[in-house]
Amino acid sequence: MSPGNEIERSDPDQHEVQIFSALLTPHRSLNRTGFLAVMLFLSAVSFLTGLVFLMKGAWPVLGFFGLDVLVVWWAFKANFRTARAREEITVTTSELRVRRISHRGQVAEWTFNPLWVRLDMEVDEDFGIEHLYLISRGRQIQIARFLGPEEKASFYKGLVEALNAAKRGPTYNPIT
Repeated sequence: MSPGNEIERSDPDQHEVQIFSALLTPHRSLNRTGFLAVMLFLSAVSFLTGLVFLMKGAWPVLGFFGLDVLVVWWAFKANFRTARAREEITVTTSELRVRRISHRGQVAEWTFNPLWVRLDMEVDEDFGIEHLYLISRGRQIQIARFLGPEEKASFYKGLVEALNAAKRGPTYNPIT
């Protein structure tokens, strides 16, 4: 066989086109710069107020103001740690894959056949969509837990469209 006639073998899943792909992460309204600004402001106010109490002879109050700043800093750090969690959802013509990574790095992964999966939701009249579920062969998992009601509605619409496209199957385009 000449070098130009060799058949190139590759993983068939590697070339499968993704119909839908979403990376869901928890929302955090305060970024690192905002965190630093809040902590600097809180530290300055606590220190100055603590100095006033120190001058009046109530020296233990300065320590409690410092403890308050430390507790607020710890709470923000714990909040930022939990923001590392994420959920990856991909749909191809042959599979729907949900990959959930906790803030501790623990990975849970589910794979469904898009032909057999059903998307279900719990709706509150006042609040909107509360929960989204993927159901297939007796298994049910909750997805999109990080999203708010309006975001869940948009996500639901996009995922339903992707599942319908997966159910139609791959399209053949002879031009490309």
